[in-house]
Amino acid sequence: MQGTYGNGRLVTVFGGSGFVGRHVVRALAMHGYRIRVAVRRPDLAGYLKPLGMVGQVQPVQANLRYPESLEVALHGAVAAVNLVGILAERGKQDFQAVHVDGASDLAALATASGVERLIHMSALGAKSDSDSLYFRTKAAGEDGVRQAFPSATIVRPSIQFGAGDSFFNRFATMARMSPVLPLIGAATKFEPVYVGDVAAAVRVAVDGVVAGGKTYELGGPEILTFSQLMATMLDIIDRRRLMVPVPTALAKLVAAILQILPGKLLTIDQVKQLQADNIVSPKATKERRTMKGLGIKQTALEAILPTYLTRFRAHGQFGHHRSV
Repeated sequence: MQGTYGNGRLVTVFGGSGFVGRHVVRALAMHGYRIRVAVRRPDLAGYLKPLGMVGQVQPVQANLRYPESLEVALHGAVAAVNLVGILAERGKQDFQAVHVDGASDLAALATASGVERLIHMSALGAKSDSDSLYFRTKAAGEDGVRQAFPSATIVRPSIQFGAGDSFFNRFATMARMSPVLPLIGAATKFEPVYVGDVAAAVRVAVDGVVAGGKTYELGGPEILTFSQLMATMLDIIDRRRLMVPVPTALAKLVAAILQILPGKLLTIDQVKQLQADNIVSPKATKERRTMKGLGIKQTALEAILPTYLTRFRAHGQFGHHRSV
């Protein structure tokens, strides 16, 4: 049943057709908001409409590289959510254009349009001195947003899991095809967070029940190394695979080849990302700039992974449990 907190007020969600976006749209719709989903291809975002009542969810065309489209998408909105981000650069969609320039332009236009609240999604690990260009531009984007919209709420999630994620699905696919599972940064620590919980955090920020101008670090209920995450995944898909740690130098060499191939299965920058721990900082925990601080109970990894990874089992979702 739909809530009434939003009272039909309009929220514009940029990048709302992606993995995180569909959960954010659902969370906002359930709380009575009208949602304008601003995406590059609204003709491919019609599947979002059933997430709300008739007319409650409306896809429109917008592109962070074209400020005039952002201004139109923001018209009449009381809040805006920026979920736009890329994992690898392709043509004009590079890190600088999307994470920095686009985010800054959107924040400035949100201020000019009279938007009351802006929620900007960054990434846990965003640092100006990071070896990864992805993380450096995420940090620069945060600075640009802060300058243009000082009261913006910034959320930094760790690796997000859920049906359709690009992390566990990718490695489960590799495990289905190969007897060996390469581990890049086997000891790197992560705090995987359920995408539905992240959407709930965004909705709480849109509600305005938390103070603006803060950065929230969003992690799950436990910290696991990369090798532990892979072991958990293999157990769920019921496959035995040899997990082989890959030296950084070799990983970069392989990535140099893969990043020029269609699909960009792995890039050098992604290898760099996997070398640094991706967990909530002690400072954020102390200051309650976390999931718990937002009043959200974190969902366990084991409660969600089986709901979408069992299809990778050798004998299908309903096959008998036997490792292969």
